[in-house]
Amino acid sequence: MNALGAKIAITGCGSSIPPQVITNDDLSRLVDTSDEWIQTRTGIGRRHLASPDTSLSDISAQAAQEAITMAGLTPRDIDLIILATSTPDDLFGSAAKVQHLLGASNAVAFDLTAACSGFVFALITAAQFIRTGVYQRVVVIGADILSRWMDWSDRNTCVLFGDGAGAVVCQATLREDCLLGFDMYSDGKQHHSLNLSYKGQQKTLKEKVNISQGSYHPITMNGREVYRFAVVKVPEVIERALVRAGISSEEIDWLILHQANQRIIHAVAQRLDIPSEKVIANLEECGNTSAASIPIALDEAVRDGRIKMGDIIASSGFGAGLTWGAVIFRWGI
Repeated sequence: MNALGAKIAITGCGSSIPPQVITNDDLSRLVDTSDEWIQTRTGIGRRHLASPDTSLSDISAQAAQEAITMAGLTPRDIDLIILATSTPDDLFGSAAKVQHLLGASNAVAFDLTAACSGFVFALITAAQFIRTGVYQRVVVIGADILSRWMDWSDRNTCVLFGDGAGAVVCQATLREDCLLGFDMYSDGKQHHSLNLSYKGQQKTLKEKVNISQGSYHPITMNGREVYRFAVVKVPEVIERALVRAGISSEEIDWLILHQANQRIIHAVAQRLDIPSEKVIANLEECGNTSAASIPIALDEAVRDGRIKMGDIIASSGFGAGLTWGAVIFRWGI
């Protein structure tokens, strides 16, 4: 299928969650917090953490393989792999390593960084390659290991984040187009609200020639500002995506938001007048897994039978940058 304007089907999903678990009670032994404090403010009860010998490439490949299998394909059928992550194993990128681990020898692979919006941005990017006829079978992965970059003495951030990976397969199709509408935004004026910033130390190479060498600071966040941003911008971007899709919020079967905070999820659903029984959330078990949170929640809901073939899903990612976006899609057509 090479014609401009190819249609898109999302035909498979998968996820990989590390087996190590740290509970709210465990965290109360590390920092001044409690299960009640964390639950009432975030909705999080547990989070899964990657072990020292677990790489981002490993869990990304595992999630992708599950999605490829569900789609009825093999890794050699894949044309393109897009890895949405802010925590690659290699600063030059990890997508090519994932391609190798999968054995997807016919695929080109690249990383995309948009923090917690990454999966939504990557899914929209994949759709453009399919619609222009360049690629026909694309794996989109959202994965992060934020435990690597956490200050485990900062109770404002260490209680929030977990590790994991999720993936979907997008294919060109002659049938109904399942990507119904989308919208994306950035606002660099608010970049200071959520950071994993460079940490440099001056090094003199010779007289009057200095460079900076270093690593990164732990994650810092202004939770109040991120909350204010999310409860306003996320409903707006979903509403715009619905307009582009030509459907109303009443036609949505499921709402899957980035799993940042249960209060944000509740506020957005209320603003859109979407009942709680249509909202998918796994914060209690997984916490905030950044770019992985939406595809992990999607995979769980597909595999347990909640999401069925043809269901319409509204999804939004939002976070560091600040970035935010929404996509409206139909599952499995």
